[in-house]
Amino acid sequence: MELIRGIHNLRAQHRGCVATIGNFDGVHLGHQQILQQVREIAARLRQPTTVMVFEPQPREFFAGEQAPPRLNRFREKVERLTEYGAERIVCLQFTSRLRQLTAEAFIQQVLVDGLAVRHLVVGDDFRFGCDRAGDFHLLEKMGPKYGFSVEHTNTCLLDGERVSSTRVRATLDAANLADAARLLGRPYKIAGRVVHGRKLGRTLGVPTANLLLGDRKPALNGVFCVMVKMPNGLSRPGIANIGLRPTVDGLLPALETHLPGFDGNLYGKRLEVFFLARIRNEQKFDGLDALKAQIAADITRCIHFFQQQDPQWQPGEVWLRSGVPPLLAAAPI
Repeated sequence: MELIRGIHNLRAQHRGCVATIGNFDGVHLGHQQILQQVREIAARLRQPTTVMVFEPQPREFFAGEQAPPRLNRFREKVERLTEYGAERIVCLQFTSRLRQLTAEAFIQQVLVDGLAVRHLVVGDDFRFGCDRAGDFHLLEKMGPKYGFSVEHTNTCLLDGERVSSTRVRATLDAANLADAARLLGRPYKIAGRVVHGRKLGRTLGVPTANLLLGDRKPALNGVFCVMVKMPNGLSRPGIANIGLRPTVDGLLPALETHLPGFDGNLYGKRLEVFFLARIRNEQKFDGLDALKAQIAADITRCIHFFQQQDPQWQPGEVWLRSGVPPLLAAAPI
């Protein structure tokens, strides 16, 4: 896979492709179906499979803090797109200058002069250019002039409803992790490198591996049973708090994960945290003693959850049952 940042980094060898354009937030089943569609056409035309995305996402540019939470960060998105066959990912910085491009100019400068697109796959509701003036019909009209064809994406339905990033967010907001996993084709996860925190968990006897989430509201909030893919590729059951940590005056969203029975140094290591079941909402406690008591109760529930799945598992052990990570999202807690 080749990641190309900006139109100015497109070179002669990047000309000619079958492309699709979108946010691809979450890379859910609908996105996976689009990528399969693009791959099949690209193989037939003997062209590379190219995916164009934007940073920030257009809705984030316009709505700022009011924009919906992201389902995954940029690195995770790139990894997932690559997993489903993207050979080139073109990331355009969404700026005022790009926003002011007319639809015709976008076609000329980006699709034709930049990529020399042979075939384009987009939704029939796809809009682009200044004031969203460009649409599928404009692409159909201008395609013959510039030597490219266009077709709309196939709608992906699950339980009779369209699969979308909005629908995934709704399931996560409701902590319906089983449905979220079905829409995504895998348990919802957050990945990142472990950073130094305030060490409060360690003083409470519950050390945590902390992942920073930037300054945007996460798609999940609360305390969860999780499965953590470790740097060595093995998985360990854990318990995680995601949110603002109101009892200790958290200012930025963070993901704090405790691995019962684990004793090791994870600073600087990359972890993948898969969310399987919610224990409770995040809440503010009267003090650290109340917080400590609740954490102990949460850990007990978490251990019980995993021992329901495998009575032989004990805290501190890796998880050896049914793959990495197991799809346990439908299990009761």
